[in-house]
Amino acid sequence: MEKKELLRVDGLSISFRQYTRGLHQRDLPVIKDLSLTVRAGEMTAVAGSSGSGKSLLAHGILGILPYNASVSGKIYYEGKELDDPLRSRIVGTEMVLVPQSVSYLDPLMKVGEQVRNGKKSPSAIERCRSLLKRYGLGKEVEDQYPFELSGGMTRRVLISTALMEMPKLVIADEPTPGLHLSAAKRVLGHFREIADQGAGVLLITHDLELALEVADRVAVFYAGTTVEEMPADHFKEEKLLLHPYSQALYRAMPEHGFSALPGVQPYVTERGPGCVFADRCPCAEEECKKAEIPVAETAGGWVKCLRKELL
Repeated sequence: MEKKELLRVDGLSISFRQYTRGLHQRDLPVIKDLSLTVRAGEMTAVAGSSGSGKSLLAHGILGILPYNASVSGKIYYEGKELDDPLRSRIVGTEMVLVPQSVSYLDPLMKVGEQVRNGKKSPSAIERCRSLLKRYGLGKEVEDQYPFELSGGMTRRVLISTALMEMPKLVIADEPTPGLHLSAAKRVLGHFREIADQGAGVLLITHDLELALEVADRVAVFYAGTTVEEMPADHFKEEKLLLHPYSQALYRAMPEHGFSALPGVQPYVTERGPGCVFADRCPCAEEECKKAEIPVAETAGGWVKCLRKELL
């Protein structure tokens, strides 16, 4: 039985208006035609290299982009279009962000106050303590300031803060940077627990190897777009991966030879009208650089590619 769809992103594009010389302006298309789904009780990992625009996906969903951003495409939450009135009702309660930077915590406010969001009722205090205990943080942490905590402890405080309102959807934006391996695994394990308890989790990460240990699905992200979405266990065999970039990620993993793909990801101003991966793809033909790339349904997912055997 397929689980309930919580979040669906269809053809999301985000660009930024930028001044060049004098009063001349240009639009930088950072995200283009991005699609993915997140279901209740599942974790979807958005995996791709640094600088590909993954964090902008989180900001676009939450509606916290800067003033010079332009957004197109559709985002749906529980089947309803996620417009500003709906966002204002659910962001911070049903839909929460665990941010990339620990600087989101106020350095001048004690941890307990931040987790409770200023609430002082007995029920809020009890839930705060329960959450901190759940993530291995003692009662004394309530009266400490963020600078008194280790990196791993601070990450767990951020998770506790996000879960205070018992959300349905958790967006975790690069939650493990700077953590050693065991601490990073513990943090991702906490997100796995959140999904197992019924919430949907969108994990944005550059660490595919760690993500595969906890995720149900993977959306492969390259140069501002998703090129393939599939069950995470497809990464157990290269033949199950259909997009050439997904296959390149597989071969780049340490257990598969650590084989690096030649070339670099294109900057936003260097992307052509066709496939964003065409310049590095060993299967690319001239048509790939010019044509609109179709989406082909696959076993358990989809892939965006022109190869005839996929269509």
